Amino acid sequence: MFQLNDNYLKLPGSYLFSTIGRKVNEYTKAHPDKRVIRLGIGDVTQPLAPVIIEALHKAVDEMGCAETFRGYAPDLGYDFLRNAIAENDYKKRGCNISADEIFVSDGAKCDSANIQEIFGLNNKIAVCDPVYPVYVDSNVMAGRTGVYDKETETWSDVIYMPCVVENNFAPMLPKKTPDLIYLCFPNNPTGAVVNKDQLQEWVDYANKVGAVILYDAAYEAYISEENVPHSIYECEGARTCAIELRSFSKNAGFTGVRLGFTVVPKDLKCGDVALHSLWARRHGTKYNGAPYIIQRAGEAVYSEEGREQLRKQVAYYMNNAKYILEGLKSAGYTVSGGINAPYIWLKAPGKMTSWEFFDYLLENANVVGTPGSGFGPSGETYFRLTAFGSYENTVEAVNRIKALQF
Repeated sequence: MFQLNDNYLKLPGSYLFSTIGRKVNEYTKAHPDKRVIRLGIGDVTQPLAPVIIEALHKAVDEMGCAETFRGYAPDLGYDFLRNAIAENDYKKRGCNISADEIFVSDGAKCDSANIQEIFGLNNKIAVCDPVYPVYVDSNVMAGRTGVYDKETETWSDVIYMPCVVENNFAPMLPKKTPDLIYLCFPNNPTGAVVNKDQLQEWVDYANKVGAVILYDAAYEAYISEENVPHSIYECEGARTCAIELRSFSKNAGFTGVRLGFTVVPKDLKCGDVALHSLWARRHGTKYNGAPYIIQRAGEAVYSEEGREQLRKQVAYYMNNAKYILEGLKSAGYTVSGGINAPYIWLKAPGKMTSWEFFDYLLENANVVGTPGSGFGPSGETYFRLTAFGSYENTVEAVNRIKALQF
């Protein structure tokens, strides 16, 4: 008889955002007269920029002509997109990354889950706490995390790096030595960042202990402060210890059309084996490439018009973030984030747990956020709000929250 991968049975409950969706659906069904404002899941709301729409239409037309029709995409991505990425995201920032070290995919979420496949099961992983759930859950599915403790909501074989107010929600170097280190800056969910010297410390540490940093830079377009690195490859030595994951979802609104990429430098090796070749093998075996139409849209992101249009879109969301941050501060909430990231991290009032505050907001303000405990034990009593709604909804949501009495 067939057998299951029983690692899946170890996962506690459903995926965080599935639980949120279920709760919201149940509430709206029971209260059809209530207008719920969703500031929970980090999905964008502004339409695709005009230059991207134009590129999509042009590419669709090309697919309708025999002379310009495209079939299977190259496994690792079309050269026109990889070259644009290498030039604009890396060379212009002084990063030594070549086009053939870039692997185009359909999003950073998939890559952040799939990248662990090229590493052995005996590797110890270290994660920020709180953390984007996919990093941990994908390693649970692989069988790398050990036993789950329901009381502490932690896994026995995972090294947790608490990100708390005392360290400005940025992790300290772990006491136990990890093999794989997941870092995300600007951070999801806290919105925290590290400066270049702090990130260099992580690169130096990884090279010293022989660890690999899996660096999620999905929100780099939202960085507004100087000395905050947009890429880990701005740090000396990162080519020998770091893999970087990027997304077009938040900087260009591609959540519904899907596009991302992962950078694996050829200098990153385990003994004599280059991780670049392993990821290329995995990519070519399990993935048929992002569609030509979508990759042409991605290319448009790097055009002069694209950069200007997307700069305005990012500014729109960050204006929302500023409104949330300042509005909640004026109401007496303890809040952070919202300066270099579209996320605001706030302390639940009184002695409420994260989920208690979620239920309270939904029922009394008809506003949806994300409970911090869903991102890890150090997220308990915290709450995440996103700036990806419309400005009008953002203003109304903040006003509703400010009107609550505790």
